[in-house]
Amino acid sequence: MYVRILLAEDERPLARAIVKIFEKNNYSADAVHNGEDALLYIDSGNYDVAVLDVMMPKMDGITLLKTLRGRGNRIPVLLLTAKSEVDDKVLGLDSGANYYLTKPFDAKELLAAVRAITRSETAADSTLSFGNITLDRATFELSSPSGSFRLANREFQMMELFLSNPRHILPAERFLEKIWGYDSDAEVSVVWVYISYLRKKLAALHANIQIKASRNAGYSLEELP
Repeated sequence: MYVRILLAEDERPLARAIVKIFEKNNYSADAVHNGEDALLYIDSGNYDVAVLDVMMPKMDGITLLKTLRGRGNRIPVLLLTAKSEVDDKVLGLDSGANYYLTKPFDAKELLAAVRAITRSETAADSTLSFGNITLDRATFELSSPSGSFRLANREFQMMELFLSNPRHILPAERFLEKIWGYDSDAEVSVVWVYISYLRKKLAALHANIQIKASRNAGYSLEELP
């Protein structure tokens, strides 16, 4: 399953390092550096996990977490903190955190924590299918009775979005926002390039579905006529 992570960490060098860890392990991640920005980003609904530093300017991680839970937002939350006292961990968990990680931490521990808090969601739907095409969210494999391809990260993310919304028109801007992120310098032409990649793979798999372009509207996954 494609997982998009929002990281809220005010130490910018650490934030950059954590984002690199996530991206090297096939996650997409955006970083913000204060609690107010984190709340705005999470409210967009584009994230599957939030990793929050407890001590942040403008709004601390505990306040942010309580605000999210108070609004009924159930996004999985991993708290990062330099505080290792039991009472601090209890406060974080009682405030609605799914996991609590004390700095400094190992990259393997961080990744294991993210897997732990997303496991129930990924286990529920490990594959997506439409027509004669199936996407395995665990292996990134796109397959048909004719064969299979292991998709590159962003190809997979786009195909997952298509297969999660068959027959629905998705604007190119939606792909940019969801996959490349708000802060990316990527232009809409990059979406066209990846659409071309996916069309070629679907053709090679003898798919009975297609990515259809709707003028000035976007793209949709449709059955072949």
